Amino acid sequence: MTNLTETNKNLNGFHYFALGWRLITRKGLKRFVILPLLANIIILGSAFWWLYGQIGDMVNWMMEKVPDWLQWLSYLIWPLSVIFILLVFTYFFSTLANIIASPFNGLLAEKLEGQITGITPPDTGVTGLLKDVPRILKRELTKIAYYLPRAIVLLLLYFIPVVGQTVAPILWFAFGAWMMAIQYNDFPFDNHKISFATMKSSLKQDKWNNLQFGMIINIFTMIPILNLVIMPVAICGATAMWCDRYRKQHTQEGQW
Repeated sequence: MTNLTETNKNLNGFHYFALGWRLITRKGLKRFVILPLLANIIILGSAFWWLYGQIGDMVNWMMEKVPDWLQWLSYLIWPLSVIFILLVFTYFFSTLANIIASPFNGLLAEKLEGQITGITPPDTGVTGLLKDVPRILKRELTKIAYYLPRAIVLLLLYFIPVVGQTVAPILWFAFGAWMMAIQYNDFPFDNHKISFATMKSSLKQDKWNNLQFGMIINIFTMIPILNLVIMPVAICGATAMWCDRYRKQHTQEGQW
């Protein structure tokens, strides 16, 4: 059982996200937070700096695709188009940041889990970490392979009149929330070499709480400044969720 979080199955995804903000400041974790934080600041910060100079042109292009008979809904379609662009952009560049920082993200999740459970993780050292990099990157590619075909279908929906301008952004937000939950929960699962399919199945059994967790990450990732620190916060929140809700069914008592 954990000693940092309440072992209560009624705790929801919002709770674990809020908990992540507290956990990143814990003694002994700060040095593991720095590298994921720097990766996010450099990649997501640069990407959003560029986007905010281009988003007006992108929205205008999208609004040109709206049929004349739907122009009276422009007041609704315009903000939905902005949200749609931000969601697509956010997920793409946060995924890129996660791929680059994935070995360090896994290390942060591992160290935090050790603190929560009191069980010392195996010390593989720098050599062990380097040897594990190809497997970690392969895992990231597995997530991308799961994401891409679904994302393409949602993108194609945008070109369907009415549906594309109203329903597609909402579906994209829900799908993005699910992918954020997968992205960050995967670090503690992968630290225990649990397959992607098994991890996904476990999250689906608790889908609403994971959607809550992913939704709030989605929202914060679109907020300037706050989005720069979201990666380590989400990793810590997901690790706490793993310890409370999933660890017992996937590992033996008292063992890493």
